[in-house]
Amino acid sequence: MNPNGHDGKQTSKKKVEKVVAHVDKAKDAAREFVDEAKDAGQGLADAVDLKGRVDRNPYGMIAIALGAGYLLGGGLFTATTGRLFRLGLKVAAVPMVRDELLSFAENAIDGVLDQSRKSTSTAAAAPKP
Repeated sequence: MNPNGHDGKQTSKKKVEKVVAHVDKAKDAAREFVDEAKDAGQGLADAVDLKGRVDRNPYGMIAIALGAGYLLGGGLFTATTGRLFRLGLKVAAVPMVRDELLSFAENAIDGVLDQSRKSTSTAAAAPKP
């Protein structure tokens, strides 16, 4: 016995048992959490028909997985992402700019042709001396 009147081995054994019980509770809670997360993930996969999407478009799903991993890995606010975003904007803007330029050129040509027709019809309608 120690000076306090307690058996040292008995006290440390109780402490170990408490720690083991606490670890077991934590292990059970973690197992339950993992099971719930798996169920939630499976429910989400079923809701979006993940298996069917992978079967129909495997390369697209790989691209989505790579993109999600890049973003979740912290790649959103990097210089590379900024460059890719600017490149994407430029590529997306090309068809809009092309359409606007074609429309402008078409209107300009129509205006020139209309003016030419008016001057031709005015010249033909004018009396000859």
